[in-house]
Amino acid sequence: MPSPDFLPSLVGSLSVGAAGNPTVAMVEAAFRHHGLHWRYVNMEVPPAGLADAVRGARAMGFGGFNLSMPHKVAVIPLLDGLGESAALIGAVNCVVRRGEQLIGENTDGKGFLKSLQAICDPRGKNIVMFGAGGAARAVAVEVGLVGAKRITVVNRSEPRGRELVDTLRHKAKLAADLVVWRGDYALPAGTDIVINATSIGLYDAEARIELNLDSLKPNMVVADVVFSPPQTRLLRDAAARGCRTLDGLGMLVNQGVIGVQYWTGVNPDPAAMRRALEEAMGI
Repeated sequence: MPSPDFLPSLVGSLSVGAAGNPTVAMVEAAFRHHGLHWRYVNMEVPPAGLADAVRGARAMGFGGFNLSMPHKVAVIPLLDGLGESAALIGAVNCVVRRGEQLIGENTDGKGFLKSLQAICDPRGKNIVMFGAGGAARAVAVEVGLVGAKRITVVNRSEPRGRELVDTLRHKAKLAADLVVWRGDYALPAGTDIVINATSIGLYDAEARIELNLDSLKPNMVVADVVFSPPQTRLLRDAAARGCRTLDGLGMLVNQGVIGVQYWTGVNPDPAAMRRALEEAMGI
């Protein structure tokens, strides 16, 4: 039996439907690139087994783990604490061991923000965001915390949209409005950044966002959280109208970068991680 000194440190992903997760290739590539003696293990965990899985990760000394839906909310009472944005968002996708404690973080919005900041500073900007689900909550909180001027949430479900807007207004102290999504939405004058934070377009390159394309202007930044395909119909339509576009792959890569930073203390090379991700996705 090998000495514990030679065993790799472990992190993992607790997923429902774990097969084919491209994040594994991306994170493992970061470990190899930096010579880190770590492994990232993907595990399928049904909802009924989540508490046992967290206890097991704690007992086995995992450095942390990622979580997919529906575990992102259910895991909260099993942890020792939450980071600021995870508490505001009300969901956890990344758990980090700090001393003897397991602390919940949310890298969804942080990954998006880092990707967005590479082409546009959201500070002082008017943002229109489609969606009010988990990804939308994470994105809205993070862009709000760095000083977005106003966030307009466009969502089909009024109760869900209202819940997000109330969170942004009362907990994060941000200027936020709700528009109930009925038919093609026309972006208001003065919009700086447009974000699709829904799953529309995921694995469907022709799926259409109900958006009045004539309201897209060349000075706008249009971003999509969908990572497959990287060039969604929304991004193609926006680029054709002179908008600057941002695909969801950057968000996914930056989520991985932040997770590796949390777990290992090393700042990994995003280019090496993106290459591995694209290869795993066959891009």
